Amino acid sequence: MQQVDLKKVIAYSSIGHMGIVTIGIFSLNIPGLMGSILLMLSHGVVSGALFICVGLLYDRYYTRTIKYYSGLMHVMPLFSVCFILLTMGNIGLPGTSSFIGEFLVLVSCLQTNLFVALLSGSGMVLGAGYSL
Repeated sequence: MQQVDLKKVIAYSSIGHMGIVTIGIFSLNIPGLMGSILLMLSHGVVSGALFICVGLLYDRYYTRTIKYYSGLMHVMPLFSVCFILLTMGNIGLPGTSSFIGEFLVLVSCLQTNLFVALLSGSGMVLGAGYSL
């Protein structure tokens, strides 16, 4: 949660999403598999777009350190709105495709194993914490 490199934050959230995908696959039921597929598709779009955004910021400021991006809304307002929307999709806010995939995986885990569902749910909350 104290990571200062924006690219590493996105990479860590990517690893977290793939862990949830793995849990959905190993739940061995239809909602888990559907949620895993949807989460993989959503992850590919959202994380790819976030990495492109970080690349654009790096080309402009020559750093990936988060503290140097303060006031970005005044300089690049449209980019900032797009970046926030993509971050919300990465967190899995309701209304995004990541939320639907994570919800299906969590429901399938609840049907299979309560302990794994609690662990994956806490991982989702922690992932939202370090993405913010």
